[in-house]
Amino acid sequence: MSQFFFTETPSVDQLETFPNPAPGRDYTIEIVCPEFTSVCPVTGQPDFGTITFTYTPKEKCVELKSLKLYLQRYRNQGIFYEAVTNRLLDDFVKASQPLRCKVVGAFTPRGGITTSVTCVYEEKS
Repeated sequence: MSQFFFTETPSVDQLETFPNPAPGRDYTIEIVCPEFTSVCPVTGQPDFGTITFTYTPKEKCVELKSLKLYLQRYRNQGIFYEAVTNRLLDDFVKASQPLRCKVVGAFTPRGGITTSVTCVYEEKS
């Protein structure tokens, strides 16, 4: 019986990349991850959300399976919405070095309140 219980901490080193097939063109890639799960650090209850990465690659693109496995490692991490969304952006940018990137964490309602966190990166000229 296989066990898919991730206890390891997510790491930017888990994100793999491949060469941008059109490095001379600005184009946008949108990756929607509708099954994101982490843990509320206060209550210990699971948090669910959709994470959307929108980026303009420079020399590298992020490989999707590695992103999926990286995100799965958050399942047992106690982390606030704001912290996780900022960390996702930081790790994504460090791994892929895009021209620009936006990460949106749209979290499901808890106690009748929904939360959406947006973080943006743009390469400095």
